[in-house]
Amino acid sequence: MELLKPALGQLIQEITAVNRAWKEAQKLFEFSSPLTISLRDLKTDLQIRLLRSYAPQKVYLVEDTTAESDEPLYGLLLVEPVDQSTNAAHLPVRVAQARLSPKELEAFVK
Repeated sequence: MELLKPALGQLIQEITAVNRAWKEAQKLFEFSSPLTISLRDLKTDLQIRLLRSYAPQKVYLVEDTTAESDEPLYGLLLVEPVDQSTNAAHLPVRVAQARLSPKELEAFVK
């Protein structure tokens, strides 16, 4: 496994685990607690790494208009399931626009 390009399955597992921990932390603590913010940011970092390593061949962004949220969200969808996962959670559109270049967004969004 290359350091700069971790295994796809490993990244999906990490994103899923951190996303679950983040949701639990939101229930236990305030949304602005250091732990909650740290987990949210780690999830985002992993998602950006996944996109830059594997999009658009194995993962892509699609706006999820059915998700219950106060802001627009992208779903990170997998072209083919990985370890029974078909997605890698949601990423706010504003975060994607801030963290990804316009060229990356054009390439990653379907």
